[in-house]
Amino acid sequence: MRHPLSARLLGPQNRNLWFWVFVGPFAIGLALFTYVPLAWSVYLSFFDAHNTVSPTHFTGLDNYLSMLGDSAFTSSLWTFVVFTLFIVPATYALALGLALAVNRLRFAQAFFRSVFFLPAACSYVVAALVWKLSIFNGVRFGLANTVLGWFGGDQTAWLSTTHPPWYWLVIVTVRLWLQAGFYMILFLAGLQRIPAQLYEAAAVDGARPGWQTFRHITFPALRATSVAVVLLLVINAFQAFDEFYNLLSDSRGYPPYARPPLVYLYYTTLGQGQNLGLGSAGAVILALIVAVVTVVQARWFRLGRKEA
Repeated sequence: MRHPLSARLLGPQNRNLWFWVFVGPFAIGLALFTYVPLAWSVYLSFFDAHNTVSPTHFTGLDNYLSMLGDSAFTSSLWTFVVFTLFIVPATYALALGLALAVNRLRFAQAFFRSVFFLPAACSYVVAALVWKLSIFNGVRFGLANTVLGWFGGDQTAWLSTTHPPWYWLVIVTVRLWLQAGFYMILFLAGLQRIPAQLYEAAAVDGARPGWQTFRHITFPALRATSVAVVLLLVINAFQAFDEFYNLLSDSRGYPPYARPPLVYLYYTTLGQGQNLGLGSAGAVILALIVAVVTVVQARWFRLGRKEA
């Protein structure tokens, strides 16, 4: 007679055997390379872990208090807030506009869908270097400065000018180019789930195509997709690292402005001090903030609740 646990895992007549054959290696890898490091990071956050991953000196909540009292860390959180306020509405509007335009095409729809989605497959590092060296180069050979020169504008050091903060234009546009196509696909899937009978009934009732139809039919029908897109955009904004680091850092290091949380934690953990305990505490704080923001958004948008 088989053990109750094995009987439950394999199911009657070993029906679940092939499920575990295919899923088992992935589950083991996920546990070893994701969940174990996460748990160890939480463990390190309660210790004085300078240059070691096996500390012995327990410090309790000191690392957390130090992080919360560090003005550089709190400033990095404000950088995230500013970045989120820029990138979330811009990506949402652009992705929705592209989806509406592609969905209305009567020919070559697959071509344009692929063209707009293609940047999502591009490396963030490569895209950041293209933006930095070719488009927003601070010398007269950059594309942006060349265009400004055509209209008599002055040359601009895009990434080092803080008044006004032109570096936000570079950071937001590269992220916008990289991710708008992905969210366009999500909106396209939502648009294609809207029954055509709704538009036919609206036309019979005298609704005019265009803004009126979009406002009263299309946009409400995309509510679930919109909630998912906003949640993903906010979470991805928290994870911003590659474009910030590759755009703004140079041989002298990283400038004091536009430093998001992950860049700050990178220098805290792997910089000169290599304070793994302090960096782990900051990572835990950041993860908790992401979780709280996600739950608040889900409750705000009533995610998972049935429509009345």
